[in-house]
Amino acid sequence: MSVLSEGVRERIRALFPKYPNKRAVTLPALHIVHDELRQVSTEAIREIADLLDLHPAEVHDTMSFYNFFKDEKHPLGKHRVWVCRSIACALRGGEELLAHACDKLGVHPGETTRDGRVTLEFAECLGACEGAPCVLVNDECHMNISHEGFDELARKL
Repeated sequence: MSVLSEGVRERIRALFPKYPNKRAVTLPALHIVHDELRQVSTEAIREIADLLDLHPAEVHDTMSFYNFFKDEKHPLGKHRVWVCRSIACALRGGEELLAHACDKLGVHPGETTRDGRVTLEFAECLGACEGAPCVLVNDECHMNISHEGFDELARKL
């Protein structure tokens, strides 16, 4: 049984004309699968490789190069929360904010809460230095976040 739906397969195939070859679709395909399944399982790697005419090891090499992707042993929570650790954020309390987030959620960076709702991570830079410290919740950037501000974000999740 296939782990990739026909819709996901079609989204990947739709990228073929936009790239010079199928190999170049590896990273976008991983993002599509990860967004859909909240992980990229070994079987998904095989299916992506099949679509792209690659060996599964080639897809796995791309996936493992980036710390962004989660596998079936460490699925992504419903929400992904990144706390920025860039120099600008660090100077304005980013490290302390990350420690507070770990305490508040009861996890370490890279872990998911027991209820599967939140995966906490740190980012080297979120590109919002003017609003340091900042937090990215899913795809939404929150700037000038205090400990209380983080607590409010966490309550909403």
